Parts: sequence; structure tokens; C-alpha cells
Amino acid sequence: MHTLEFATRSRCELCDITPQLRAFAARMAEERAWLHGALVLFCPHTTCGLTVNEGADPDVRRDMLASFSRLVPEDGNYRHAEGNSDAHIKASLHGSSLLLLVEDGRLCLGTWQAVYLCEGDGPRRRSLWLQWLPGAEEI
Repeated sequence: MHTLEFATRSRCELCDITPQLRAFAARMAEERAWLHGALVLFCPHTTCGLTVNEGADPDVRRDMLASFSRLVPEDGNYRHAEGNSDAHIKASLHGSSLLLLVEDGRLCLGTWQAVYLCEGDGPRRRSLWLQWLPGAEEI
């Protein structure tokens, strides 16, 4: 298992982690550790999640954050004493894991797609755990 570390800057943000994931996949291919298969991402935090969505237009990211804030407002009538119930709910909406395909050491994403770490209770240091699932030709 491998770990990547990220520092978020805002209470709620969608942090584009695609460049770090591309670099990781390329490094693993360069080291001949693996070329083809799937990369499992797991976010071990209860107030942060993962998603894949458009990365070309920054307005999409802004619209998503605004929509999540309307759906799950920070100042809702919550009982959780830490004051971050909205972040827990948003993390459940995003999910804590992703499965990304890798071919020839490159992430297989659609033309406009990016991978986002979805911060709900920042700014914080966040970890992301990565596990490799080899393709059939590498077994």
C-alpha cells in the first residue's frame, strides 16, 4: 500500500489531485512495479471524500461546492457536538473510495475528467491510501 499526503486550504473545497495520481502511476510504471490494472484509492477520513468529475472548467467545481452547501448547509440543525456534521454528510455523499483504470502506466480518464479530494472540514492535512490491482497479463 502507498500513501499520498495533501494539504487542503479551505473548509470546503474540491482539490484536484489528478496530477499527483498521474505522477504516481508513471513512477510505478517507470520502476516496472506495474503497467496495467486498476488503482484503488481510499480516503481514511470521515469528513473528506473522493469523486471524479469535470476538470476543464473551474465553474463546475464552484457549482458543485455551492450545490453541496445548499443541500447540506453548515449551520443545519445538527446534534453532533464538534460542529462538522455537514462535512460528515457530504463525505458520505461523495464516498470514501474510487477505482481507476491504468493502462501503460497512465490513468484512464475521460477527456474532461479529473479526480477530486472533497474536503468538508478543512483546512487539514489529508492522507490518501493507494492499492494496486494488477491486470490479468501481470498476474
